[in-house]
Amino acid sequence: MKENPRIKTERLLLRPFELSDANDIQRLAGDKAIADTTLNIPHPYEDGMAEEWISTHRPQFEAGELVNFAIVSKVSNELMGAIGLIIVPQFERAELGYWIGRPYLKNGYCTEASKAVLHYSFNTMKLNRIYAFHLSRNPSSGRVMQKIGMTHEGRAPQHTKKWNKFEDLEQYGILKEAFEKRMVG
Repeated sequence: MKENPRIKTERLLLRPFELSDANDIQRLAGDKAIADTTLNIPHPYEDGMAEEWISTHRPQFEAGELVNFAIVSKVSNELMGAIGLIIVPQFERAELGYWIGRPYLKNGYCTEASKAVLHYSFNTMKLNRIYAFHLSRNPSSGRVMQKIGMTHEGRAPQHTKKWNKFEDLEQYGILKEAFEKRMVG
């Protein structure tokens, strides 16, 4: 059985989610402002949803399809958000996704966690490409992608639907060789 990884950064611990995180997930991800700008977070975030979500992580990790991390403060041990990769092993690529609870926004936590996950994905998982999407009306998420060296690859008009409204998506990506050059430079 593969062990879920733990990653430490200057201010953060990225660790597997635990069932004891469920109340914090429901409170933070269930905030309508967070759910509104994140494609896969439901609203309302009902009782039991967080536990159900957490229970999917280990089997998907063991199958090589997914790795999810709780973003936790090293100082306070507070859960601040989530970051993960949906892995496509046969193409050595993964989709990066993340959210940060409203009390923790605008502190650089998402950028710090994203850099660490990129490092992990290229150096430990040996992936070749990481890509990510954000709703066009959520430019803050795009700024995180830019800060970690991802390149804007295009806009997909009305590519998805959030709460019965078609939404444009922005796509970003980075290759392992570009990431390595950035780390050296």
